[in-house]
Amino acid sequence: MKRWKTKSGYEIIQILSGRSNVFLLTNKEKNILIDTSVSRLWNRLQHKLDILGINSIDYLILTHAHFDHAANANQIKKRYNALIIVQKEEAHYLLNGDNILPQGTTIFTRPIVNILGKRFFPRFRYEPCNYDLLVDSYLDLKNLGFNGYLMHTPGHTIGSMSLIVDDEIAIVGDCMFGVFKWSVFPPFAEDSEQMIKSWGKLLETNCSSFLPSHGTANNRLLVESDYKKRIKNYSV
Repeated sequence: MKRWKTKSGYEIIQILSGRSNVFLLTNKEKNILIDTSVSRLWNRLQHKLDILGINSIDYLILTHAHFDHAANANQIKKRYNALIIVQKEEAHYLLNGDNILPQGTTIFTRPIVNILGKRFFPRFRYEPCNYDLLVDSYLDLKNLGFNGYLMHTPGHTIGSMSLIVDDEIAIVGDCMFGVFKWSVFPPFAEDSEQMIKSWGKLLETNCSSFLPSHGTANNRLLVESDYKKRIKNYSV
């Protein structure tokens, strides 16, 4: 399991990788889980948490409510008594176990969505889950025991959000991808312009590493390069 340490001594552990990344943020007293992956990986997620000796999860942060991020939210809530934090625009989907159908952003993914998306996406429903705390544009995590905050970073979905830890590391959900060495641009998004402008918001932090839900960590230079190239197409 990959690990990152911040200046405050917090540890970020990548619990799951592959289908969707799941991260644990811990200060040794409190634990925050970020996303939950797909339902078929519940046993693996549980096993990895057991290996780490994690018996309690204080909070579950959902970067957004797609099935590959939120499918095990209710299991986490029931097993660990975790409080669920989600952005207010995603709350309806979480409560209903439903998905937002994003658009394809490339010449390859656009036809996939147009031809197959509406037929197959409804099949990706998941177990509904009640939330405990709604986020609007910003939530300081000081009261949760961490030097960090949640910020609204829409684009992939209208209610996507990112977690900034110690102003060093950003956990960004699907706002970015970490699959290609030359780009962080995701293959699916509701609003590409909004998403790229969210990169700009993330670059206003001092974060040097951006951890996506798919692929590996992106460094700041790559994010800056892709942002400068793509923002030219839009008015800032």
